[in-house]
Amino acid sequence: MKRLLSGGLFFLLVTAAGFTQTDLQTIATVNLIRSEPIMVKQLRTEAEKIEAGRTLSAEEKRKLRLEILNLMIDERLILQAAEQERISVSDNDLNNYFQQIRSGMAQSLGRRPTDAEFSSLLKSQTGMELPAYRELIRKQLIAQQYLRLKKPNLESSVQPPTEAEIQNTYNLYKTQYVQPDTVRFSYIQIPLANGAASAEKTRARETADRMLRDIGSNPAKFDEAVIRGQTQGAGYISEEGRYLPRNPQLLDSVGQEFLNVAFSLPQGAISGVIETPQGFLIIKITGTYEMKTLTLNDVLLQSGPPMTVREQIVGTLTQRRLQEAAIKAQEELIAELRAKRDAVTIRENFLLSW
Repeated sequence: MKRLLSGGLFFLLVTAAGFTQTDLQTIATVNLIRSEPIMVKQLRTEAEKIEAGRTLSAEEKRKLRLEILNLMIDERLILQAAEQERISVSDNDLNNYFQQIRSGMAQSLGRRPTDAEFSSLLKSQTGMELPAYRELIRKQLIAQQYLRLKKPNLESSVQPPTEAEIQNTYNLYKTQYVQPDTVRFSYIQIPLANGAASAEKTRARETADRMLRDIGSNPAKFDEAVIRGQTQGAGYISEEGRYLPRNPQLLDSVGQEFLNVAFSLPQGAISGVIETPQGFLIIKITGTYEMKTLTLNDVLLQSGPPMTVREQIVGTLTQRRLQEAAIKAQEELIAELRAKRDAVTIRENFLLSW
């Protein structure tokens, strides 16, 4: 028995050692401006994410792993080619990119997210931790700059959609262009973080009540308070020109009280203090719109510059064509890079070695 156990342990140790040795083997090398190996372990990590929970034959596994490997090679080829052209993305460029994401989250939350909230929301949306996602975006921005350098006429080569294409798209998605009852409003908000203590809630409520007493029913005073709220150190936040459609999806984010008040006020009226999941609000209604099916020439009710249904459809179709053209152009660039002598070597025998 002792000899059998010793033999079994020896077998496990040999297997583990062999496993580690395979992981450290080079499965492919990208050698455009320098030799950059791709290890079996790196491919394994990516493949296991996709293979998890799937039953695949040996041939299916080989094809899937080869596809993943080629994507990894393509990424390194583009990045090396961009480096050769002295293309880079600075930390400041990345910070600006993520600041835009943070601003979008702030609009949804009704306040600026904390660093912890930002990282958590980002992970829930992307499945990635912030450092990893930041590195992914850096690579994507570099690849985009390289594409623009090598294909400078890409955007101008995309043909705009025809009138028939615009009409057909509108007809296909017409049910999505039903505008529900909607109000346009400006707001003043004393924000509260999730799980705020009762004392903090009391102070926020007192601040909101004091502001409402100062404003009263005077629209000019409300507008002045909105302007102050958009400056640093105001102690509260504010915004003009937000739209609120009446639909059940908003209940969780704004609450029933907010919906009831917003749709009961006439245009120009100022509300009392409204408690929402994000804090205490005072709103002024600046527009009311009844439910209707929008035509191609109707303006969409949305924050930002005015846009008609037609303009949105043209933008969507044009962007889709641009993406298709960009994918094709990138494939052409990668094919050119792969065609260079000794740019890529692959050892396919490792594709089924684990």
